[in-house]
Amino acid sequence: MTVVGLDLGGTKIAAGAFDGERLLSRVLLPTPKEGGEAVVAALAEAARRAEEEAGVRALALGLGTPGPLDFREGVIRFTPNIPGLQNFPIRRLLEEATGRPVYLENDANAAALAEHHLGAGKGEKSSLFLTVSTGIGGGVVLEGRVLRGERGQGGELGHTTLLPGGPVCGCGLEGCLEALAAGRALEREAGYAYGRPVDTRELFRLYEEKDPKAERILLQAARYVGIGLASLVKAFDPGVVILGGGIALNAPEGYFEALQEAYRRYLQGWEAPPVRKALLGPEAGLLGAALTAYLEARDGSG
Repeated sequence: MTVVGLDLGGTKIAAGAFDGERLLSRVLLPTPKEGGEAVVAALAEAARRAEEEAGVRALALGLGTPGPLDFREGVIRFTPNIPGLQNFPIRRLLEEATGRPVYLENDANAAALAEHHLGAGKGEKSSLFLTVSTGIGGGVVLEGRVLRGERGQGGELGHTTLLPGGPVCGCGLEGCLEALAAGRALEREAGYAYGRPVDTRELFRLYEEKDPKAERILLQAARYVGIGLASLVKAFDPGVVILGGGIALNAPEGYFEALQEAYRRYLQGWEAPPVRKALLGPEAGLLGAALTAYLEARDGSG
């Protein structure tokens, strides 16, 4: 079955035609700044180009998109980084533009699905995926399918509350894992500690130079991720934990060790599933979108 995966991001749209697990083509287009129906047109164009390059006509399209989704209605409730998509009926409009069925998935869930089937979770019955980057997202896969929850809100792992009264998160609440340990959180803490803007790249360099402030900032964030993972394991009991994202995978030596130490400490007395590093990198979202289309079309669900 040939499908097209579409990964909608704040700055770019990635599209690829797939035959099973085999990528036949790859297309990148900028995400229109005006948002709204311009995004639909760009998605349809990216899908068309992906099919044209591969010389195929896909049976279905899978779309990975940020923001809370109404899966039943095919609506994006809102996206923080793309304008004009509040309560936006993207599935209907993209189906009208392409003439093909469209299956939606949250972008972090799509990456979780890809890592489960094709990456670090391959062969497992269940997995928990956490990506630590500019923000923190993730997803839970049980028996090969993404756990969406009753209202489509499942798997919002970065918004697990760890520190009531802590720093305010982008979601508007305080003390979320994302607000404590994501890239933006590292830069916030570094900016205060050094009295000037410090990005994550410089923070990593300062850490490697054994600067004590950088060590405290980075290792504290790692411990928060470990504690968060331990709490999530108690809730979902996955076969494996998969850790991805630019911060988690590119941080200096010592970050992963501190994370693992906190993870084991807060699972003392529990059986701790292994923590593996993600294997698919930035392609995970595109692969997961294609997998969503394949699984949903195969099973005849929406």
